[in-house]
Amino acid sequence: MELHAVPIDLPSSSNVIIGQAHFIKTIVDLHETLAMASPVLRFGAAFCEASGPCLVRRSGNDAELTEAAVQAATDIGAGHSFVVFLRDGFPVNVLNQLKAIPEVCRIICATANPLEVLVAATEAGRGIVGVVDGAPPRAVEAESDVEARLDLLRQIGYRV
Repeated sequence: MELHAVPIDLPSSSNVIIGQAHFIKTIVDLHETLAMASPVLRFGAAFCEASGPCLVRRSGNDAELTEAAVQAATDIGAGHSFVVFLRDGFPVNVLNQLKAIPEVCRIICATANPLEVLVAATEAGRGIVGVVDGAPPRAVEAESDVEARLDLLRQIGYRV
């Protein structure tokens, strides 16, 4: 077995969601779910088939994000994995809807941080082992950090 750290290139002002699903219909359901989540959400999605023609299936309403999703999915190269890039919305706005798609098995990560996907390669194929998401902690938050965090949540509409 070989272990690879695959860096993910996030387009500017975007978030990424990476997950695992199990059916060719996944790309259609990802698109429909994201399109219905918000009229302003921009997204691109790609899904790696694990049988048959083993194609990277793609869809989206933003060409740049769709191409980025295709590139990330191709770089990861793990069967039944999917990549979604979002803009003008946050993963928290769509995660429950994505988890409710019958063929979605799990969400591996949702982030805007620098990201590496840990991929194991064997003779049978490739699979996602986990992710390295952002930098390690530098300290424990102080009271001023708590206030700044709560202020940010108020500014972006998640707290009153």
